Amino acid sequence: MKSNESISVDSKDNSASQVLGALTHDILTGYFQPGEKLRMTRLKERYEVGVGPLREALSQLLVKQLVIVENQRGFRVHPISKAELVDIYETRAEIEALCTRFAIERGGDEWEANIVACAHKMKLHADQLEKEPHTWEQYHHDFHTAIAEGCRSSALLQVRADLYEKASRYRNLWLKKNMIDLAVFDANKKEHEALVSALLKRDVETATDLIRQHILSPSVILQATAVIDTSM
Repeated sequence: MKSNESISVDSKDNSASQVLGALTHDILTGYFQPGEKLRMTRLKERYEVGVGPLREALSQLLVKQLVIVENQRGFRVHPISKAELVDIYETRAEIEALCTRFAIERGGDEWEANIVACAHKMKLHADQLEKEPHTWEQYHHDFHTAIAEGCRSSALLQVRADLYEKASRYRNLWLKKNMIDLAVFDANKKEHEALVSALLKRDVETATDLIRQHILSPSVILQATAVIDTSM
């Protein structure tokens, strides 16, 4: 449900970077819907800033492909499509598998311990899923980040982070439509458990196969639903 409350950035520093963070969050979590017109009057009211910082933030979101320009008539949230969904998730699956392969080769005891700790936190907070899916999603994100960080490649991790952000809008649709289904959530938990087991055994082939399937799962489910127009 949308909130009409404003989001005030730091009054001492109404910078575009702060607006960028708040606006990005609102787009990724669905406050602003795909294709929705981003009206300056509404943005000024919500973020309590002037036109300058907003235009700078929107320009950066244009580069990140989260907004589009309408023939100099303003900005809209970037639309979603089946083609983009498939492209993002297939690429993510391969990048995540590569991070996992390198992490198994390069990660030490601390890497293993962090994975186990993050998996435990995610399991403990599973009861938040229905009421606060975005809170649970943060624990899920931390778990996968703990795995990937073992690759020790800043370049690869940056590519991974960019793809994760692009996928967030689709993943949030999946969370809303599917994760309240206990069968889907149970399957998701089993995938995590199998993945942790393979990682701790340093089983590269099993772990990379599991991570590919796990990353692609939301894409497969969304393509089978009416959430995204499959003719696009």
